[in-house]
Amino acid sequence: MSFSVVFLTFNSEKNIRPSIEAALRVSDDIHAVDSGSTDKTIDILLENGVKVTKHPFEHYGAQRNWAIENLPLKYTWELHLDADEVLTENLICELNHLKQSLPTDIDGYFIPRQPSFLGRKIFHGAMFPIWHMRLFRHGKGRCEDRKYDQHFFVNGKTSQLRGVMLDHVCDNLSEWVIKHNRWAESEVDELLSTNTSGRIAPNLQGNPVEQKRFWRKIYNGLPLFVRPFLLFFYRYFLRLGFLDGVEGFIFFILKDFWFRFLVDAKMFERINKNNKIMH
Repeated sequence: MSFSVVFLTFNSEKNIRPSIEAALRVSDDIHAVDSGSTDKTIDILLENGVKVTKHPFEHYGAQRNWAIENLPLKYTWELHLDADEVLTENLICELNHLKQSLPTDIDGYFIPRQPSFLGRKIFHGAMFPIWHMRLFRHGKGRCEDRKYDQHFFVNGKTSQLRGVMLDHVCDNLSEWVIKHNRWAESEVDELLSTNTSGRIAPNLQGNPVEQKRFWRKIYNGLPLFVRPFLLFFYRYFLRLGFLDGVEGFIFFILKDFWFRFLVDAKMFERINKNNKIMH
């Protein structure tokens, strides 16, 4: 027994090679759903024996679910990764041990993810571990129908792995700003949407993602422009983010203050624009 590995790619030439090299150590069936790369991403994938399928990008949730429904996966278990996520040595060993005797009563595994920012691993600020459902039995897992911050969920019993996947959040600040500006628009779409289907429900007593949704619901109920200050204070001071050095300072400022403030500003802009149209 083994796992089929699925990547989503788009102009990922800077990050994809170490991700693929690590994935090849746990599987001989690796797929990439590419949404129109114009750099050397496709060449790198093909050089490493990755099966490439091209599909237009709508949003992350839709792309992941399309991959689940349409890729000709070789194995009955699937491991989903981002192009900038690398399996660590401990996780590789754990996965190779697990696939020797996968339990029949477990349908999915949460994997801890650790961010790496400007070459430094982030350990504090309640940023590690961040649990993600990424390994599950085919037919049991789906991805939330969300444009941003989407998670997989499983219909069945789940467990947790100890090995870590390393997420290279940022090697280039200019690209980081461009991506997060786009993601802020998607987050506003989600916050203003009334659609609740295909989404993980908040539950303080539930699995790690359900708990995260609970606290995000609390955050979303706070006043605009106040909550980014509170989030930064919580992560950087109360949860000891300052221990992650200069890189950590930049990380928490950009991620938990700048990005969240940008989301609030875009929401304010969107609401005002809609009000003017109505009047």
